[in-house]
Amino acid sequence: MDLRTMDWTFLTEAARDPRTTGAVAPSGRALARALTEPVRALAPRPLTVLEAGAGTGAVTRALIPQLSPGSRLDVVEANPRFADRLRRLVDTHPRLAGEPERVRVHSSYVEDLPGAGRYDVIVSGLPLANFTAERADAIMARYLELLHPGGTLTYFAYLGTGQARTLFSSRAEARRHHAVQEVMAGYQRCYVTGRWAVWANLPPARVWQLRNPHREARDTEGEPYVVTGAGR
Repeated sequence: MDLRTMDWTFLTEAARDPRTTGAVAPSGRALARALTEPVRALAPRPLTVLEAGAGTGAVTRALIPQLSPGSRLDVVEANPRFADRLRRLVDTHPRLAGEPERVRVHSSYVEDLPGAGRYDVIVSGLPLANFTAERADAIMARYLELLHPGGTLTYFAYLGTGQARTLFSSRAEARRHHAVQEVMAGYQRCYVTGRWAVWANLPPARVWQLRNPHREARDTEGEPYVVTGAGR
């Protein structure tokens, strides 16, 4: 991202409300394109798509033009100021003229997303490395619950953060970050289908693509269940 054109709202919100704003800059175009690759790969079939942690809408803007006819996009953003901004984006986007109901904005944490809808693609903009290991695990388990069997999740992690925390952070912070990495490694071992480095982003990032392979099974009482939570 060009510093001359960076949306400084992220820095303001990170300082004001670090619990809902973990990143300091919106995703650049190259990162947004990498995160949304599964939507392009599955076109032109109608898709159900979830974007979590949408921020100011950098990835949302990349997603909307890629939605095939009949597709639906749910956008989740916990920061209320960002959520209001995303609603304005949806209300004024020319690709949604006459059918804004195709995109719904939820001011919520993804763990608290109401309903039991299932998605073909989930795009995560949440900075999982900034959370506790327990919350990162809860979010990943929720993603798997929300994905259709065979559905795809993409998320990113900034490159070099582990080394930086080891060198410059407290021991407690380094332990927290290491615990999160262990949780994420568990999910990656079970579900990863691809990863890419995106150098044309500030800061550079790695995009991970995971697929939910699970099919509904039945327990001894004949009730369906889904096995999730590989990071636990």
